Amino acid sequence: MRIRVLASGSRGNAALLWAGSQVLLLDSGLPVNAMTERLTESRVGLKAIDHVVVTHGHLDHSRTAGIVAKRHGATLHAPAEILEHRAVKRAPSRQALGIGVENVLGDGLDGVSIRTAAVPHDCFPTLAFRIEHGGRVLGLLTDCGEPREDVARAIGDTDVLLLEANHDLELLRAGPYPQSLKDRVMGPGGHLSNDQMTVMLRRLAGPRLHTLVLLHLSAHNNRPELAQEAARRTLDQMGRGDVRVLCAEQDRALETLDV
Repeated sequence: MRIRVLASGSRGNAALLWAGSQVLLLDSGLPVNAMTERLTESRVGLKAIDHVVVTHGHLDHSRTAGIVAKRHGATLHAPAEILEHRAVKRAPSRQALGIGVENVLGDGLDGVSIRTAAVPHDCFPTLAFRIEHGGRVLGLLTDCGEPREDVARAIGDTDVLLLEANHDLELLRAGPYPQSLKDRVMGPGGHLSNDQMTVMLRRLAGPRLHTLVLLHLSAHNNRPELAQEAARRTLDQMGRGDVRVLCAEQDRALETLDV
């Protein structure tokens, strides 16, 4: 498998996953033109995507999911509760993702297994993924309001981990957001802080992990160096100085990574 994060942040999230002969788009929250540009840059032509997989219904994750699925003739997979959302229902072919179980996309040896876990967020339901193909495993956890042991058990033991590090708590408290929005971001239905990210990282960084990608960094309330420093310090304390740490960006795609 190979993974490329196309965009990550409050203005839109998307990642491409190549698994054998299949191409998956994990979330599609960018506007149409930006989504098309990122796919073209990644040499993904029309009708090349087989599956569009959506974590939850917030528009920064689902905005163009239905459009992309329709253009590519792809099947859209999402929690049953959002399959009729406007952004999603444009996809002619839609399938519900089972929660807390293995979902298999494709057939036979080329099938892609996605284990889902419900996470605390103010959009019900929001899912984390453990994606396996050909003996390689990718974990995806974003838009999670607080660290959860049950989520870690469900999606752990991965080769590559995409993990939210939304905000630095002090920057958020001193930042420009109104107090109601600060309370929402910090609350149990909001997003993981850098410190909360390290709690989940300790639970998720198994012996096979070789690359960590930090996701959904706030442009106002975090800085890449703060998130990376927190992750690097935690991994070093765990004796995992060998793990590579990267930050996904909003305005440009990350390099393609081998899982």
